[in-house]
Amino acid sequence: MPFPFLLFFSSIFLSFPSLSFSQQTPPKGYLINCGATRRSVIDGRVWLPDGNFISAGTSKSLTVPGLVPTLSTVRSFPLENKNLRRKFCYVVRVYRGARYLIRTTYYYGGVNGLDFDSPPVFDQIVDGTFWSLVNTTEDYGKGLSSYYEGVFEAKGNTMSVCVASNTYTVSDPFISSLEMLILEDSIYNTTKFDSHALHLVARHSFGHNGSIIRYPDDQFDRYWQPYEENVSVTASKKIPAVSGFWNIPPSKVFETALSTAQLESMELRWPPFSLPNSIYYIALYFADNSDSMSSNSRVIDMHINDVRYYSNLVLSSEGAAVFATRWPLGGLTKITLSPAANSNGSPLINAGEIFDVLRLGGRTHTRDVIALEELKNSLRNPPLDWNGDPCLPRDYTWTGVKCSEGERTRVISLNLTGMGLLGSLSPSIANLTALNGIWLSNNSLSGVIPDLSSLKLLEILHLQDNQLTGEIPSSLGEMKSLRELFLQNNNLTGRIPDSLIGRPGLEVRTSGNQFLSPPPS
Repeated sequence: MPFPFLLFFSSIFLSFPSLSFSQQTPPKGYLINCGATRRSVIDGRVWLPDGNFISAGTSKSLTVPGLVPTLSTVRSFPLENKNLRRKFCYVVRVYRGARYLIRTTYYYGGVNGLDFDSPPVFDQIVDGTFWSLVNTTEDYGKGLSSYYEGVFEAKGNTMSVCVASNTYTVSDPFISSLEMLILEDSIYNTTKFDSHALHLVARHSFGHNGSIIRYPDDQFDRYWQPYEENVSVTASKKIPAVSGFWNIPPSKVFETALSTAQLESMELRWPPFSLPNSIYYIALYFADNSDSMSSNSRVIDMHINDVRYYSNLVLSSEGAAVFATRWPLGGLTKITLSPAANSNGSPLINAGEIFDVLRLGGRTHTRDVIALEELKNSLRNPPLDWNGDPCLPRDYTWTGVKCSEGERTRVISLNLTGMGLLGSLSPSIANLTALNGIWLSNNSLSGVIPDLSSLKLLEILHLQDNQLTGEIPSSLGEMKSLRELFLQNNNLTGRIPDSLIGRPGLEVRTSGNQFLSPPPS
């Protein structure tokens, strides 16, 4: 039945003759072999070790024989407390505004020991957006690896791809490899990447029964899975040029097609599994390359779950792509291809892609992100999860960081009490102008207290039990919202500013320092 309250858009694009892509150059981007300690060359492409992209986790080698190099090592992330939501992020330099295909691959290999026969279940995150649940149990039971693929636009000069423990996670999360490859601007460009991303649900070459089609057949190294149903498979006599084809599928997917032997409808259960209720991007690819048909004689109508998808599509050797940008689906999906009333040929289909359309989760205010990064760099042992977006997704804020609600996400408090921090307090902390509380007591912080006068909302400043030196900034006395200033047991010197002594509504503690004048009673 139709869904008039949800918007969907269906359109058609035809290919046109152009240059062949027989001499492919590898897509630009990163191939990261997680857990590896040295670079390697696999199938003529360079895979990098992951040490320059992540500061957390442990590199481990698998003992399973016969693994390809990218599956033989993993990076594992110790689960210190059961069900503790913590993310661990790869941070990669990117081109702002570029569109990236991101693929994560997982092969468990029993890396968590004999007590954990099955792989852990955990989340994966891109920047501040929850991407998907990672559950590789079924594939691993069949001796297979699992991969996830999405298309995201770079919003800044770096992108973070994170694995994160959740309430289902009972042993250490892990990752085998991470690929981030640049796509052309024309690829999937009907999606509004300023507010959405795409999560691959299925991509199949219909009628193909060989190995996965990928680079160099696909210039962007997308994976096209083989797919056969109980319908006829036909081989193409000639292949359309694909350089001008919508989304530029590889020419190899047009070597075979699913069809019917007679002039009758064809039904596909595709994708071959149940879908959660969501909005999907669907692209279907067709080319009629038979020599026996006269021009414009094969015309088809398409329905998805008995809802009209496209009517009177004329198939030719030039090929066509039909797509819908926002199509509601849930449960099992049936695609029906029928000969139109004026058709002299049976329906056929070569390939298809379907993506879940993800709404982006937002980003922490840029000023706050920069300030926290500079604070992190001033610490010799920052929390291990201080990577990726500090506030988003909201279940995965950085350790000690509390953030505001609403669309404009700001950092409103820091609480890193008793974490054994070494290093100094970066002056950048004063750029976190939405802060109302700072708790950094019982650490080993050294250096001076920076000027915090820009923190107009700050009510609580706890810096006691550290190794801070220098004088108390007189600007602290000008902060009208401040009501607790705890500085005891440091190495502070000089005089206590008069503006802090006896001020109504302000509790000041300064004992255990080396002041020239006694602390207030």
